[in-house]
Order: sequence, then structure tokens, then C-alpha cells
Amino acid sequence: MSHGELAVFFYGLFMDQGLLKSKGIRPRHPTVACLDGYSLRIGRRATLLPEPDGRAYGVLMNIRPADAAALYAEESVADYVPEKVVVTLPGGVDVSAVCYNLPPDKILKGSNPQYAQALLALATRIGFPEDYLRQIASQGERARRSQACRRRIPTGGKPRSR
Repeated sequence: MSHGELAVFFYGLFMDQGLLKSKGIRPRHPTVACLDGYSLRIGRRATLLPEPDGRAYGVLMNIRPADAAALYAEESVADYVPEKVVVTLPGGVDVSAVCYNLPPDKILKGSNPQYAQALLALATRIGFPEDYLRQIASQGERARRSQACRRRIPTGGKPRSR
């Protein structure tokens, strides 16, 4: 890592280098990595939750600290906080990184099946393991069902009279 760069482990849509570049961020040295002891959860966006047997996949990239600060100042991700982690690269090499996660009081608010679908497409393109892709697909399906259920609930929560 060059001086003045921050190793960030991205696990959501920010794994897309094109998306980062469209925001004026020039990621360097993108490498697929995994983070043991955490599992992916999808609400309105994605977050990682501590789970002893969990494993989350993502992309480790080097970016400038100012770019990370600007990226996570955006309204949709402003609640995310940096956390120091150790990710594993191909070949078993461990690397210290920063990972942005939601704090416990913000986790899993709402659902977003479109986000889950976009994340599944990106994870498939990156080439993550099949079992991980199934986890993402399953969470996307739960989000879709939850959203469909909310649309069918009568306004005011009162049962409809027949």
C-alpha cells in the first residue's frame, strides 16, 4: 500500500470499481478477499454482523482516506462506521483493513430487494463462491417477500370488513 492510502474491505455495491470511479475515487490494487467471523446481512443496504462461524466475501481496495470519508458522508451510507478488521487474500495472506459497518442500533432497518438483486449480480460477476451467492439470493428473496407483504397490509393496520 502506498503512503497515504487506506486498505478498505468493501462487501456491498461499493465493490464495483466503476461505481467508485464514477464518484471520482481511483481504487488501486483491487483483490478479492474474505473476512472470517462475520456474515452478510441485507436490509436497505448491506452490513456485516459478527458471527463466529461466518465468512463474508468482498473486495479489498486501496483508496485515499479523504475519498473514504467523502464516500461514507453520502446520506445513504452516513450511518456506517469504520472498523478495523483482518481479511484473508488468496493464498492465505492476512491483511489489516478498514471495513465500514452499521452500528447495532441501525442494523437491518427495512428491506431493499433491488439492492439485493444488484449485489447478487455484482458478486456473481466478481466470481464469489456458489454458497455465498445462494446466501445473497436467499436474503434478496426474503426482502422481496417482505416488501410484497407490506404492500398487502391494509392502511392503518385494521382488518378489512367483508
